Amino acid sequence: MSVEVGEKVVGRVTGVKPFGAFIELPDGKSGLVHISEVANKFVEDINDHVKVNDEVKVKVLSVGDDGKISLSIKQAEKPKRQRKEQSPEDFEKKLSNFLKDSEERMSSIKRQAEARRGGR
Repeated sequence: MSVEVGEKVVGRVTGVKPFGAFIELPDGKSGLVHISEVANKFVEDINDHVKVNDEVKVKVLSVGDDGKISLSIKQAEKPKRQRKEQSPEDFEKKLSNFLKDSEERMSSIKRQAEARRGGR
């Protein structure tokens, strides 16, 4: 069984270096998860995220002509739920409320400014 680009598989961490982690895949081949592909946030120390013998789910990013396999842990995770689409009516209502609130605040500011000037 050969891994294919885009495929998600579970592998075992066989080595950890400052630049990434080596993962043994189910077919016996090894790939590398670069430190930038470990988490969705900045990873200062990869050892805080993976350890040797950990089982991790990875996504195959590329398989080079030389046989090198590039992997990603962060892309293997389920994508975060996206915000609910907003209907045009909801948007119009929010915009209307915003404009009304804005006008009230502006008139309040004008009244305060006129009171300071002596009501001219």
